[in-house]
Amino acid sequence: MQPVVTLERLSMEYITGFWRNKRVKSLEAVSLEVYEGEVFGFLGHNGAGKTTTLKILMRIVYPTGGTARILGRPLDDIAMRRRIGYLPEAPYFYDYLTGRELLDYFGRLCGLNAEGRARRIADMLELVGLRHAADRPLRKYSKGMLQRIGIAQSILHDPEVIFLDEPMTGLDPIGRREVRDIIAGLRDRGKTVFFSTHILSDVEALCDRVAILKQGRRVAYGTLAELQAGRSATLEIVATETTPETIQALERHASRLRKTAAGLHCELKSAERVGDAIAELRRHGGRLVSVAPVKSALEEFFVREDGAAEIV
Repeated sequence: MQPVVTLERLSMEYITGFWRNKRVKSLEAVSLEVYEGEVFGFLGHNGAGKTTTLKILMRIVYPTGGTARILGRPLDDIAMRRRIGYLPEAPYFYDYLTGRELLDYFGRLCGLNAEGRARRIADMLELVGLRHAADRPLRKYSKGMLQRIGIAQSILHDPEVIFLDEPMTGLDPIGRREVRDIIAGLRDRGKTVFFSTHILSDVEALCDRVAILKQGRRVAYGTLAELQAGRSATLEIVATETTPETIQALERHASRLRKTAAGLHCELKSAERVGDAIAELRRHGGRLVSVAPVKSALEEFFVREDGAAEIV
C-alpha cells in the first residue's frame, strides 16, 4: 500500500531572541507514513510540534531540514493541493456571514461553479448537521457548531486527504461526539484523515494508527495494538465502610491506596489480585462499590512516553 502522506526526517528550527541569536528546535528528524483510508492520530502535549508539522504540510512555514510529500507529490505542487483539505486550530471566520455564505465563499475560492457550489453546500450542511442553522450568522454559532462548519469548509471540494489541527479542543462532550462521528463518516467514505490531538479517548475511538511527539521528536509510532502490546489496564477497587484493619489487609494487594469522598480507592498491583482483594474486603466488613480500570493502556503508555501531557 502506497502512503498518501510521507515525512522523512522533517525538522524545524526557529530563530528567536532580541539579537536573533537563539535557536529553538520545534521538530527534530520526524519520519512517518499515513496510508489511504485511515484515520491517523498525531499526539503530543501542547508545544510538542504537532501544529508546526501541520503548518509545514500546508506550506504556512518552511522546514529547515528533511522532506515531506502528500499524495506522492512535493508540498509546492499546486495540483496536489486541490486534493487536500485543512482545518487549522481555533479557526477564525467572518462572523457576520451565515454558514451558507461562508461555504459559498470557500466554494468560490476552490473554483466550484454556481451549480456545483449549491449542491456541495447543501450536502456539507447535511453532513455536519447544520442545515437548520445554514442562514444563521456565525456569531450566533456555538463552539461546536463553528468546528463543524470548519470541517464542512475543509471537505467542501471533496478532498482525498483532510488535515485537522486539534479539532476537539474546547468542545463539550456532545460537541466532541459530533465531530468524532463526522471523522468516522469521512473514513467510511474512503477519505484519509490526519488529525492532531491530546485527547486520548478520541484517539482510541477513531484512530487506526498514531504517532506520539515529545519535544519535537517522534517517540512512538504504530497501531494502537502495537503500542499497547504487553500492557494491561490497572484495576481499581472502590469500597466504603472500611476500617484501619481493612486498609492493612488490602495493602499487600495494592500498588496505591487513597481516600476520597467516594470511599477508599485500592489500585491493584495486577488484575489477578482482584478476587483476593475483594475477599479481604468482605472479610473485614467493607462494602464493595465498584471495580473498574484506572486508566487505559494507551493513557498509561502516553504518560510514560510523554511525561507531563494534558490528558482529557
